[in-house]
Amino acid sequence: MKNLSNQSRAPIYEALQKFREMRVVPFDVPGHKHGRGNPELTEFLGQQCVGIDVNSMKPLDNLCHPVSVIREAEILAAEAFGAAHAFLMVGGTTSSVQSMVLSCCKRGDKIILPRNVHRSVINALVLCGAIPVYVNPDVDHRLGISLGMSREQVQNAIEKHPDAVAVLVNNPTYYGICSDIRAIVDMAHRAGMLCLADEAHGTHFYFGENMPVSAMAAGADMAAVSMHKSGGSLTQSSLLLTGPNMNPGHVRQIINLTQTTSGSYLLMSSLDISRRNLALRGREVFRKVIEMADYAREEINAVGGYYAFGRELINGNSIYDFDPTKLSVHTRDIGLAGIEVYDILRDEYDIQIEFGDIGNILAYLSIGDRPQELERLVSALAEIRRRYQKDSAGLLSQEYIDPEVVCSPQEAFYAQKKSVPIRESAGAVCSEFVMCYPPGIPILAPGERITGEILDYIEYAKSKGCSMTGPEDPKIEHINILTDGGKPHGIMV
Repeated sequence: MKNLSNQSRAPIYEALQKFREMRVVPFDVPGHKHGRGNPELTEFLGQQCVGIDVNSMKPLDNLCHPVSVIREAEILAAEAFGAAHAFLMVGGTTSSVQSMVLSCCKRGDKIILPRNVHRSVINALVLCGAIPVYVNPDVDHRLGISLGMSREQVQNAIEKHPDAVAVLVNNPTYYGICSDIRAIVDMAHRAGMLCLADEAHGTHFYFGENMPVSAMAAGADMAAVSMHKSGGSLTQSSLLLTGPNMNPGHVRQIINLTQTTSGSYLLMSSLDISRRNLALRGREVFRKVIEMADYAREEINAVGGYYAFGRELINGNSIYDFDPTKLSVHTRDIGLAGIEVYDILRDEYDIQIEFGDIGNILAYLSIGDRPQELERLVSALAEIRRRYQKDSAGLLSQEYIDPEVVCSPQEAFYAQKKSVPIRESAGAVCSEFVMCYPPGIPILAPGERITGEILDYIEYAKSKGCSMTGPEDPKIEHINILTDGGKPHGIMV
Protein backbone atom coordinates (compact mmCIF):
# COMPACT_ATOMS: atom_id res chain seq x y z
CA MET A 1 0.00 0.00 0.00
CA LYS A 2 1.37 3.44 -0.91
CA ASN A 3 2.20 5.80 1.95
CA LEU A 4 -0.50 8.37 1.27
CA SER A 5 0.74 10.77 3.96
CA ASN A 6 4.02 11.11 2.06
CA GLN A 7 2.28 11.08 -1.31
CA SER A 8 0.37 14.22 -0.42
CA ARG A 9 3.68 16.12 -0.68
CA ALA A 10 5.03 17.72 -3.85
CA PRO A 11 8.55 18.92 -2.95
CA ILE A 12 9.45 20.65 -6.23
CA TYR A 13 6.12 22.44 -6.39
CA GLU A 14 6.48 23.51 -2.75
CA ALA A 15 10.03 24.81 -3.33
CA LEU A 16 8.90 26.79 -6.38
CA GLN A 17 6.03 28.33 -4.41
CA LYS A 18 8.48 29.42 -1.73
CA PHE A 19 10.86 30.75 -4.39
CA ARG A 20 8.07 32.80 -5.98
CA GLU A 21 7.30 34.44 -2.63
CA MET A 22 10.96 35.43 -2.09
CA ARG A 23 11.02 37.91 -5.00
CA VAL A 24 14.59 36.98 -5.89
CA VAL A 25 16.47 39.36 -8.22
CA PRO A 26 17.74 37.22 -11.14
CA PHE A 27 21.29 37.69 -12.39
CA ASP A 28 21.32 34.19 -13.88
CA VAL A 29 19.69 32.45 -16.82
CA PRO A 30 17.14 32.23 -18.43
CA GLY A 31 17.51 35.61 -20.03
CA HIS A 32 13.84 36.55 -20.01
CA LYS A 33 14.27 37.30 -16.25
CA HIS A 34 10.94 35.99 -14.96
CA GLY A 35 9.29 37.12 -18.18
CA ARG A 36 10.15 40.82 -18.02
CA GLY A 37 12.46 40.61 -21.03
CA ASN A 38 9.89 38.94 -23.27
CA PRO A 39 6.48 40.54 -22.68
CA GLU A 40 4.83 38.82 -25.64
CA LEU A 41 5.84 35.41 -24.28
CA THR A 42 4.66 36.39 -20.81
CA GLU A 43 1.31 37.54 -22.17
CA PHE A 44 0.92 34.29 -24.09
CA LEU A 45 1.97 31.86 -21.34
CA GLY A 46 1.14 33.96 -18.27
CA GLN A 47 3.26 35.30 -15.44
CA GLN A 48 2.50 32.26 -13.29
CA CYS A 49 4.22 30.10 -15.89
CA VAL A 50 7.26 32.15 -16.94
CA GLY A 51 7.89 33.21 -13.35
CA ILE A 52 8.93 29.67 -12.45
CA ASP A 53 10.88 29.01 -15.64
CA VAL A 54 14.13 29.26 -13.72
CA ASN A 55 17.61 27.79 -13.63
CA SER A 56 18.99 25.24 -11.20
CA MET A 57 20.05 26.84 -7.90
CA LYS A 58 20.71 25.55 -4.40
CA PRO A 59 17.15 26.01 -3.07
CA LEU A 60 15.71 24.25 -6.14
CA ASP A 61 18.29 21.44 -6.49
CA ASN A 62 19.91 20.18 -9.71
CA LEU A 63 18.47 17.48 -11.98
CA CYS A 64 21.91 16.15 -12.92
CA HIS A 65 22.85 15.45 -9.30
CA PRO A 66 19.79 15.87 -7.09
CA VAL A 67 20.32 16.08 -3.33
CA SER A 68 17.26 17.90 -1.98
CA VAL A 69 13.83 18.69 -3.45
CA ILE A 70 14.31 16.85 -6.75
CA ARG A 71 15.69 13.87 -4.86
CA GLU A 72 12.66 13.93 -2.55
CA ALA A 73 10.36 14.05 -5.58
CA GLU A 74 12.14 11.06 -7.10
CA ILE A 75 11.83 9.08 -3.87
CA LEU A 76 8.10 9.81 -3.73
CA ALA A 77 7.73 8.80 -7.38
CA ALA A 78 9.56 5.52 -6.72
CA GLU A 79 7.21 4.78 -3.81
CA ALA A 80 4.12 5.65 -5.85
CA PHE A 81 5.16 3.40 -8.75
CA GLY A 82 6.53 0.54 -6.64
CA ALA A 83 10.06 1.00 -7.97
CA ALA A 84 13.42 0.93 -6.22
CA HIS A 85 14.40 4.22 -7.88
CA ALA A 86 12.73 6.79 -10.13
CA PHE A 87 14.36 9.43 -12.30
CA LEU A 88 12.61 12.59 -13.47
CA MET A 89 13.11 12.94 -17.23
CA VAL A 90 12.62 16.14 -19.24
CA GLY A 91 13.50 14.83 -22.71
CA GLY A 92 10.30 12.88 -23.21
CA THR A 93 9.92 9.13 -22.97
CA THR A 94 12.26 8.93 -25.95
CA SER A 95 15.00 10.01 -23.53
CA SER A 96 13.78 7.52 -20.92
CA VAL A 97 13.78 4.64 -23.40
CA GLN A 98 17.21 5.51 -24.73
CA SER A 99 18.68 5.84 -21.23
CA MET A 100 17.13 2.48 -20.33
CA VAL A 101 18.71 0.70 -23.30
CA LEU A 102 22.05 2.50 -22.95
CA SER A 103 22.19 1.53 -19.26
CA CYS A 104 22.14 -2.15 -20.21
CA CYS A 105 23.77 -2.45 -23.64
CA LYS A 106 27.13 -1.62 -25.15
CA ARG A 107 28.56 -2.14 -28.61
CA GLY A 108 28.15 -5.73 -29.80
CA ASP A 109 25.69 -6.76 -27.09
CA LYS A 110 22.51 -8.50 -28.20
CA ILE A 111 19.10 -7.36 -27.03
CA ILE A 112 15.88 -9.32 -27.68
CA LEU A 113 12.94 -7.13 -28.66
CA PRO A 114 9.80 -7.07 -30.78
CA ARG A 115 10.21 -5.34 -34.14
CA ASN A 116 7.13 -3.16 -33.50
CA VAL A 117 9.05 -0.97 -31.08
CA HIS A 118 9.06 2.81 -31.09
CA ARG A 119 11.87 4.38 -33.08
CA SER A 120 13.49 5.57 -29.81
CA VAL A 121 14.51 1.97 -29.08
CA ILE A 122 16.24 1.54 -32.42
CA ASN A 123 17.74 5.02 -32.05
CA ALA A 124 19.36 3.78 -28.85
CA LEU A 125 20.88 0.88 -30.78
CA VAL A 126 22.26 3.38 -33.30
CA LEU A 127 23.92 5.21 -30.41
CA CYS A 128 25.37 2.24 -28.52
CA GLY A 129 25.99 -0.30 -31.29
CA ALA A 130 23.98 -3.12 -29.72
CA ILE A 131 22.62 -5.85 -32.02
CA PRO A 132 18.85 -6.36 -32.15
CA VAL A 133 17.46 -9.87 -31.97
CA TYR A 134 14.01 -9.22 -33.38
CA VAL A 135 11.02 -11.29 -32.36
CA ASN A 136 8.45 -10.80 -35.11
CA PRO A 137 5.14 -10.33 -33.34
CA ASP A 138 2.03 -12.18 -34.35
CA VAL A 139 -0.44 -10.21 -36.47
CA ASP A 140 -4.22 -9.96 -36.27
CA HIS A 141 -4.98 -10.16 -39.98
CA ARG A 142 -8.51 -8.85 -39.65
CA LEU A 143 -7.36 -5.69 -37.86
CA GLY A 144 -3.99 -5.55 -39.57
CA ILE A 145 -2.16 -4.82 -36.32
CA SER A 146 0.85 -6.42 -34.69
CA LEU A 147 0.28 -8.10 -31.34
CA GLY A 148 2.47 -8.85 -28.36
CA MET A 149 5.34 -11.34 -28.12
CA SER A 150 4.24 -14.88 -27.35
CA ARG A 151 5.98 -16.76 -24.55
CA GLU A 152 7.21 -19.36 -27.02
CA GLN A 153 8.76 -16.70 -29.26
CA VAL A 154 10.65 -15.13 -26.38
CA GLN A 155 11.83 -18.50 -25.03
CA ASN A 156 13.00 -19.49 -28.51
CA ALA A 157 14.97 -16.24 -28.83
CA ILE A 158 16.56 -16.73 -25.42
CA GLU A 159 17.58 -20.31 -26.25
CA LYS A 160 19.03 -19.29 -29.63
CA HIS A 161 20.85 -16.29 -28.18
CA PRO A 162 21.87 -17.11 -24.61
CA ASP A 163 24.50 -14.35 -24.78
CA ALA A 164 21.84 -11.61 -25.09
CA VAL A 165 21.95 -9.13 -22.23
CA ALA A 166 18.30 -8.06 -22.09
CA VAL A 167 14.74 -8.57 -23.31
CA LEU A 168 12.58 -5.53 -24.05
CA VAL A 169 8.76 -5.62 -23.91
CA ASN A 170 6.09 -3.14 -25.01
CA ASN A 171 3.66 -2.84 -22.08
CA PRO A 172 1.28 -2.12 -23.76
CA THR A 173 1.51 -1.53 -27.52
CA TYR A 174 -0.02 1.65 -28.96
CA TYR A 175 -3.23 -0.34 -29.55
CA GLY A 176 -3.42 -1.50 -25.92
CA ILE A 177 -2.16 -5.07 -26.35
CA CYS A 178 -0.03 -6.61 -23.60
CA SER A 179 2.37 -9.54 -23.66
CA ASP A 180 2.68 -11.88 -20.67
CA ILE A 181 5.25 -9.65 -19.02
CA ARG A 182 5.44 -11.68 -15.78
CA ALA A 183 6.43 -14.78 -17.72
CA ILE A 184 8.87 -12.86 -19.90
CA VAL A 185 10.55 -11.32 -16.83
CA ASP A 186 10.87 -14.79 -15.33
CA MET A 187 12.36 -16.24 -18.55
CA ALA A 188 14.81 -13.38 -18.87
CA HIS A 189 15.97 -13.59 -15.27
CA ARG A 190 16.40 -17.36 -15.38
CA ALA A 191 18.67 -16.84 -18.39
CA GLY A 192 20.68 -14.14 -16.59
CA MET A 193 19.20 -11.34 -18.71
CA LEU A 194 17.57 -8.08 -17.72
CA CYS A 195 13.98 -7.28 -18.64
CA LEU A 196 13.15 -3.77 -19.85
CA ALA A 197 9.68 -2.34 -20.49
CA ASP A 198 8.60 0.47 -22.78
CA GLU A 199 5.58 1.67 -20.81
CA ALA A 200 5.06 4.89 -22.72
CA HIS A 201 1.35 4.06 -22.82
CA GLY A 202 1.02 2.32 -19.46
CA THR A 203 1.27 4.98 -16.73
CA HIS A 204 -2.25 4.17 -15.55
CA PHE A 205 -1.38 0.51 -14.97
CA TYR A 206 0.25 1.62 -11.72
CA PHE A 207 -2.84 3.31 -10.30
CA GLY A 208 -6.02 1.90 -11.82
CA GLU A 209 -7.98 -1.19 -10.78
CA ASN A 210 -8.57 -4.12 -13.14
CA MET A 211 -5.64 -3.02 -15.29
CA PRO A 212 -2.93 -5.17 -16.87
CA VAL A 213 0.06 -5.71 -14.59
CA SER A 214 2.65 -2.93 -14.51
CA ALA A 215 6.29 -3.63 -15.32
CA MET A 216 7.51 -2.94 -11.78
CA ALA A 217 4.83 -5.21 -10.28
CA ALA A 218 5.88 -7.90 -12.77
CA GLY A 219 9.50 -7.67 -11.59
CA ALA A 220 11.01 -5.87 -14.60
CA ASP A 221 14.41 -4.26 -14.11
CA MET A 222 13.64 -0.96 -15.84
CA ALA A 223 10.58 0.80 -17.25
CA ALA A 224 10.16 4.02 -19.25
CA VAL A 225 6.85 5.62 -18.23
CA SER A 226 5.30 8.45 -20.21
CA MET A 227 3.63 10.50 -17.49
CA HIS A 228 2.46 13.14 -19.95
CA LYS A 229 0.37 10.67 -21.96
CA SER A 230 -2.12 9.27 -19.48
CA GLY A 231 -0.70 10.69 -16.23
CA GLY A 232 -1.56 14.34 -16.77
CA SER A 233 1.89 15.97 -16.66
CA LEU A 234 3.19 18.40 -19.28
CA THR A 235 4.27 17.19 -22.71
CA GLN A 236 7.91 15.99 -22.75
CA SER A 237 7.94 14.97 -19.06
CA SER A 238 8.56 11.33 -18.25
CA LEU A 239 9.86 8.90 -15.64
CA LEU A 240 12.49 6.20 -15.76
CA LEU A 241 11.87 3.50 -13.15
CA THR A 242 14.35 0.88 -11.99
CA GLY A 243 14.12 -2.28 -9.93
CA PRO A 244 16.38 -3.36 -7.07
CA ASN A 245 18.97 -5.05 -9.30
CA MET A 246 19.96 -1.86 -11.13
CA ASN A 247 22.74 0.45 -9.95
CA PRO A 248 21.06 3.89 -9.70
CA GLY A 249 24.41 5.71 -9.82
CA HIS A 250 25.26 4.08 -13.15
CA VAL A 251 21.79 4.84 -14.54
CA ARG A 252 22.16 8.49 -13.51
CA GLN A 253 25.50 8.65 -15.34
CA ILE A 254 23.88 7.26 -18.48
CA ILE A 255 21.00 9.73 -18.25
CA ASN A 256 23.46 12.60 -17.91
CA LEU A 257 25.21 11.62 -21.14
CA THR A 258 22.31 12.96 -23.19
CA GLN A 259 19.82 14.77 -20.94
CA THR A 260 20.03 18.53 -20.63
CA THR A 261 21.92 20.14 -17.74
CA SER A 262 19.19 22.80 -17.69
CA GLY A 263 16.20 20.78 -16.58
CA SER A 264 12.87 22.61 -17.00
CA TYR A 265 11.18 23.30 -13.67
CA LEU A 266 7.87 23.56 -15.52
CA LEU A 267 8.27 19.92 -16.58
CA MET A 268 9.67 18.71 -13.26
CA SER A 269 6.97 20.41 -11.19
CA SER A 270 4.33 18.94 -13.50
CA LEU A 271 5.74 15.47 -12.82
CA ASP A 272 5.72 16.15 -9.10
CA ILE A 273 2.15 17.44 -9.01
CA SER A 274 0.85 14.74 -11.37
CA ARG A 275 2.46 11.96 -9.34
CA ARG A 276 0.72 13.31 -6.24
CA ASN A 277 -2.60 13.50 -8.05
CA LEU A 278 -2.36 9.91 -9.31
CA ALA A 279 -1.20 8.54 -5.95
CA LEU A 280 -4.10 10.20 -4.13
CA ARG A 281 -6.86 9.97 -6.73
CA GLY A 282 -5.69 7.67 -9.51
CA ARG A 283 -7.81 4.68 -8.61
CA GLU A 284 -11.06 6.66 -8.74
CA VAL A 285 -10.03 8.64 -11.82
CA PHE A 286 -9.05 5.65 -13.93
CA ARG A 287 -12.15 3.72 -12.90
CA LYS A 288 -14.13 6.49 -14.61
CA VAL A 289 -11.83 6.39 -17.65
CA ILE A 290 -12.47 2.66 -18.06
CA GLU A 291 -16.24 3.23 -17.74
CA MET A 292 -16.09 5.89 -20.46
CA ALA A 293 -14.02 3.67 -22.75
CA ASP A 294 -16.36 0.70 -22.26
CA TYR A 295 -19.37 2.89 -22.99
CA ALA A 296 -17.75 4.32 -26.13
CA ARG A 297 -16.82 0.87 -27.42
CA GLU A 298 -20.37 -0.33 -26.99
CA GLU A 299 -21.85 2.74 -28.71
CA ILE A 300 -19.39 2.71 -31.63
CA ASN A 301 -19.95 -0.99 -32.26
CA ALA A 302 -23.71 -0.33 -32.24
CA VAL A 303 -23.22 2.18 -35.08
CA GLY A 304 -22.18 -0.71 -37.33
CA GLY A 305 -19.30 -0.96 -39.76
CA TYR A 306 -16.70 0.01 -37.18
CA TYR A 307 -15.07 -2.37 -34.72
CA ALA A 308 -13.99 -0.86 -31.42
CA PHE A 309 -12.01 -3.77 -30.07
CA GLY A 310 -11.30 -4.66 -26.47
CA ARG A 311 -10.70 -7.49 -24.05
CA GLU A 312 -12.54 -10.01 -26.22
CA LEU A 313 -9.28 -10.26 -28.22
CA ILE A 314 -7.39 -11.75 -25.26
CA ASN A 315 -5.96 -15.18 -26.14
CA GLY A 316 -3.76 -15.76 -23.08
CA ASN A 317 -0.48 -15.40 -24.96
CA SER A 318 0.30 -12.93 -27.77
CA ILE A 319 -2.66 -10.92 -26.46
CA TYR A 320 -2.20 -11.79 -22.81
CA ASP A 321 -4.13 -8.76 -21.64
CA PHE A 322 -5.68 -5.58 -23.01
CA ASP A 323 -5.59 -2.01 -21.75
CA PRO A 324 -9.28 -1.18 -21.14
CA THR A 325 -8.68 2.59 -21.47
CA LYS A 326 -7.61 2.31 -25.12
CA LEU A 327 -10.33 3.25 -27.59
CA SER A 328 -8.94 1.65 -30.73
CA VAL A 329 -11.37 1.47 -33.67
CA HIS A 330 -11.00 -0.51 -36.90
CA THR A 331 -12.33 1.52 -39.84
CA ARG A 332 -11.49 -0.52 -42.90
CA ASP A 333 -14.92 -2.18 -43.11
CA ILE A 334 -16.59 1.17 -43.89
CA GLY A 335 -14.19 1.60 -46.83
CA LEU A 336 -12.00 4.25 -45.18
CA ALA A 337 -8.43 4.07 -43.98
CA GLY A 338 -7.93 5.11 -40.38
CA ILE A 339 -5.99 8.19 -41.44
CA GLU A 340 -8.94 9.27 -43.63
CA VAL A 341 -11.30 9.08 -40.65
CA TYR A 342 -8.68 10.93 -38.58
CA ASP A 343 -8.60 13.77 -41.13
CA ILE A 344 -12.39 14.00 -41.45
CA LEU A 345 -12.82 14.14 -37.66
CA ARG A 346 -10.34 16.99 -37.39
CA ASP A 347 -11.28 18.98 -40.51
CA GLU A 348 -15.06 18.68 -40.38
CA TYR A 349 -15.91 17.97 -36.73
CA ASP A 350 -13.10 19.72 -34.80
CA ILE A 351 -12.24 16.45 -33.07
CA GLN A 352 -8.55 15.66 -32.68
CA ILE A 353 -7.80 12.00 -32.04
CA GLU A 354 -4.40 10.51 -31.30
CA PHE A 355 -3.70 8.89 -34.65
CA GLY A 356 -5.05 7.20 -37.71
CA ASP A 357 -3.12 4.67 -39.73
CA ILE A 358 -3.96 2.32 -42.57
CA GLY A 359 -6.83 0.48 -40.92
CA ASN A 360 -7.45 1.94 -37.45
CA ILE A 361 -7.86 5.05 -35.34
CA LEU A 362 -7.02 5.58 -31.68
CA ALA A 363 -8.88 7.99 -29.42
CA TYR A 364 -6.67 8.41 -26.36
CA LEU A 365 -8.76 8.54 -23.18
CA SER A 366 -7.29 9.70 -19.90
CA ILE A 367 -7.83 11.75 -16.77
CA GLY A 368 -9.03 14.87 -18.56
CA ASP A 369 -11.79 13.35 -20.69
CA ARG A 370 -15.52 13.81 -20.10
CA PRO A 371 -18.56 11.83 -21.28
CA GLN A 372 -19.95 14.70 -23.33
CA GLU A 373 -16.86 14.76 -25.55
CA LEU A 374 -17.20 11.03 -26.12
CA GLU A 375 -20.80 11.59 -27.20
CA ARG A 376 -19.51 14.02 -29.84
CA LEU A 377 -16.99 11.45 -31.07
CA VAL A 378 -19.57 8.66 -31.32
CA SER A 379 -22.03 10.94 -33.14
CA ALA A 380 -19.32 12.10 -35.55
CA LEU A 381 -18.29 8.53 -36.37
CA ALA A 382 -21.92 7.64 -37.05
CA GLU A 383 -22.23 10.59 -39.44
CA ILE A 384 -18.95 9.76 -41.15
CA ARG A 385 -20.18 6.25 -41.82
CA ARG A 386 -23.44 7.58 -43.23
CA ARG A 387 -21.77 10.21 -45.41
CA TYR A 388 -18.57 8.53 -46.56
CA GLN A 389 -18.99 4.74 -46.37
CA LYS A 390 -17.85 2.96 -49.53
CA ASP A 391 -16.64 -0.40 -50.79
CA SER A 392 -13.53 -1.52 -48.91
CA ALA A 393 -12.10 -3.37 -51.92
CA GLY A 394 -8.55 -2.31 -52.65
CA LEU A 395 -7.78 -1.05 -49.15
CA LEU A 396 -4.61 -2.38 -47.57
CA SER A 397 -4.97 -3.87 -44.12
CA GLN A 398 -1.51 -5.06 -43.13
CA GLU A 399 0.15 -2.80 -40.55
CA TYR A 400 3.28 -4.88 -40.05
CA ILE A 401 5.76 -6.28 -42.55
CA ASP A 402 8.44 -8.70 -41.38
CA PRO A 403 11.82 -7.01 -41.93
CA GLU A 404 14.96 -8.62 -43.32
CA VAL A 405 17.79 -7.34 -41.13
CA VAL A 406 21.09 -7.19 -42.99
CA CYS A 407 23.28 -5.23 -40.57
CA SER A 408 23.02 -3.48 -37.22
CA PRO A 409 21.29 -0.10 -36.98
CA GLN A 410 24.53 1.61 -35.98
CA GLU A 411 26.52 0.12 -38.87
CA ALA A 412 23.85 1.12 -41.36
CA PHE A 413 23.32 4.60 -39.99
CA TYR A 414 27.02 5.53 -40.14
CA ALA A 415 27.95 3.56 -43.30
CA GLN A 416 28.74 5.04 -46.69
CA LYS A 417 25.43 5.81 -48.33
CA LYS A 418 23.85 7.35 -51.38
CA SER A 419 20.47 8.85 -52.20
CA VAL A 420 18.33 7.17 -54.85
CA PRO A 421 14.73 7.61 -56.03
CA ILE A 422 12.66 5.57 -53.62
CA ARG A 423 11.12 3.40 -56.35
CA GLU A 424 14.63 2.41 -57.48
CA SER A 425 15.68 1.25 -53.99
CA ALA A 426 14.13 -2.25 -53.97
CA GLY A 427 16.72 -4.82 -52.90
CA ALA A 428 19.03 -2.25 -51.32
CA VAL A 429 19.74 -1.83 -47.60
CA CYS A 430 18.18 1.23 -45.96
CA SER A 431 20.38 3.57 -43.92
CA GLU A 432 17.64 5.69 -42.36
CA PHE A 433 14.17 5.45 -40.84
CA VAL A 434 10.82 5.63 -42.60
CA MET A 435 7.70 5.69 -40.45
CA CYS A 436 4.22 7.04 -40.00
CA TYR A 437 4.06 9.37 -37.01
CA PRO A 438 2.26 8.76 -34.82
CA PRO A 439 2.70 6.00 -33.74
CA GLY A 440 6.41 6.17 -34.62
CA ILE A 441 6.98 2.46 -35.28
CA PRO A 442 9.41 2.23 -38.20
CA ILE A 443 8.26 0.76 -41.50
CA LEU A 444 11.97 0.69 -42.33
CA ALA A 445 14.88 1.01 -39.93
CA PRO A 446 18.59 1.40 -40.68
CA GLY A 447 20.09 -1.92 -41.76
CA GLU A 448 16.91 -3.45 -43.20
CA ARG A 449 16.34 -4.67 -46.75
CA ILE A 450 13.98 -2.56 -48.85
CA THR A 451 11.40 -4.71 -50.63
CA GLY A 452 8.68 -4.07 -53.16
CA GLU A 453 6.04 -4.80 -50.51
CA ILE A 454 7.50 -2.15 -48.22
CA LEU A 455 7.65 0.40 -51.05
CA ASP A 456 4.01 -0.31 -51.92
CA TYR A 457 3.08 0.23 -48.27
CA ILE A 458 4.97 3.54 -48.07
CA GLU A 459 3.38 4.77 -51.29
CA TYR A 460 -0.09 3.74 -50.09
CA ALA A 461 0.39 5.41 -46.69
CA LYS A 462 1.51 8.63 -48.39
CA SER A 463 -1.46 8.58 -50.75
CA LYS A 464 -3.88 8.20 -47.83
CA GLY A 465 -2.37 11.18 -46.03
CA CYS A 466 -0.29 9.54 -43.31
CA SER A 467 2.33 11.86 -41.81
CA MET A 468 5.59 10.27 -42.92
CA THR A 469 8.86 11.06 -41.14
CA GLY A 470 12.42 9.79 -40.89
CA PRO A 471 14.33 10.25 -44.16
CA GLU A 472 16.57 13.19 -45.03
CA ASP A 473 14.25 13.90 -47.97
CA PRO A 474 11.15 15.43 -46.37
CA LYS A 475 9.02 14.52 -49.40
CA ILE A 476 10.21 10.89 -49.20
CA GLU A 477 10.79 10.79 -52.93
CA HIS A 478 14.41 9.72 -52.36
CA ILE A 479 15.89 7.40 -49.76
CA ASN A 480 19.43 6.81 -48.50
CA ILE A 481 20.80 3.31 -49.08
CA LEU A 482 24.11 1.61 -48.28
CA THR A 483 26.58 1.77 -51.14
CA ASP A 484 28.13 -1.64 -50.38
CA GLY A 485 24.88 -3.56 -49.81
CA GLY A 486 25.55 -3.96 -46.08
CA LYS A 487 27.22 -6.64 -44.04
CA PRO A 488 25.13 -9.48 -42.59
CA HIS A 489 25.14 -8.71 -38.86
CA GLY A 490 21.46 -8.33 -38.04
CA ILE A 491 19.67 -11.15 -36.27
CA MET A 492 16.12 -12.37 -36.62
CA VAL A 493 14.42 -15.13 -34.70
